[in-house]
Amino acid sequence: MSSTHSYPIGAKWIYSIIRMDLKAKITATGGFVPTNRRTNNYLANITDTSNEWIIKRTGIKERRILADELATSDMIVPAIEDLMKNTDMSLQEIDCLIVATCTPDMPMPSTANIVCRKLGLKNVFGFDINSACTGFLYAISLGASLIESRKYRNVIVAGADKMSSVTDLQDRRTNILFGDGAGAVLLQLSDDETGIQDSLLCGNGDGAEMLLIEGGGSLYPASMETLGSRKHFIRQDGRAVFRNAIEKMTAVSKALLDKNALSIDNVDWLIPHQANMRIIEAVGKELGIDAGRVISNVQYYGNTTAATIPLCLWDYKDKFQKGDLLLLTAFGAGFTWGATLLKWGM
Repeated sequence: MSSTHSYPIGAKWIYSIIRMDLKAKITATGGFVPTNRRTNNYLANITDTSNEWIIKRTGIKERRILADELATSDMIVPAIEDLMKNTDMSLQEIDCLIVATCTPDMPMPSTANIVCRKLGLKNVFGFDINSACTGFLYAISLGASLIESRKYRNVIVAGADKMSSVTDLQDRRTNILFGDGAGAVLLQLSDDETGIQDSLLCGNGDGAEMLLIEGGGSLYPASMETLGSRKHFIRQDGRAVFRNAIEKMTAVSKALLDKNALSIDNVDWLIPHQANMRIIEAVGKELGIDAGRVISNVQYYGNTTAATIPLCLWDYKDKFQKGDLLLLTAFGAGFTWGATLLKWGM
């Protein structure tokens, strides 16, 4: 028996067009950074560096450091609690939690699962994404897709990393860069033109040896040998990462603007991944955007990996106006990179 539909002639296609136009928007933000600060002077006392050298090379003045006995989930929980203060809904209405992190509490269960338990969330679709510094853009794109599919209504996307747990304090190439923090956003269906407009997300694996943590996985499981060779700390080829970060964030941002028939003049705010100030400034210059429209907080938090962009959204939420067009772009280990166009809806 052939199937029949109740759509009037043409209505099926109209319905499809309406569904294609659905957008997810950020309706609330939250954030958390530890109170403990690791200053440049502290690092100068333990390694061969100086406050002046660090600021010149990175623009970073201090980083926030989580207590040793606490984990990434212990930053996500207060970030979400902060977010919920800005909504009129209860936690039990959250039906999906996506956590972007490369420093999970443990290999399993997922950090999202642990956060659900700490917040008392029941029957939540929760999972982790590990794309390092690009993780939040991967996660928010996926979260938006879940909203647009109408399968989920209230999706929290958190970006969080306890980078101090994988930073070698004796390594001057990395100890000056990384800090700890968590940011979170609530995604819901937009009732107007605001929301996530489009994304381009990329990866190739070509830079796997240039920025990595070798130990702790199935290739190099924890052992006396991996501990002795310090494989559980982050290592990077700074020059290669610097060059690729500028090149790829610039290229993907231009490609996304071209895809949407936009120019950089249409963008109100550029929010690059907060790796260091030289990269942030270089990407802004390459894109041709006025320096006053480039968002940065790396000076005070350092590179918090998956948390950098959501922390910027949290820090600057009162500066953005409804309808402002934000261009988010990031670059991370792997390599991974991407860009997202977001029309501010708060």
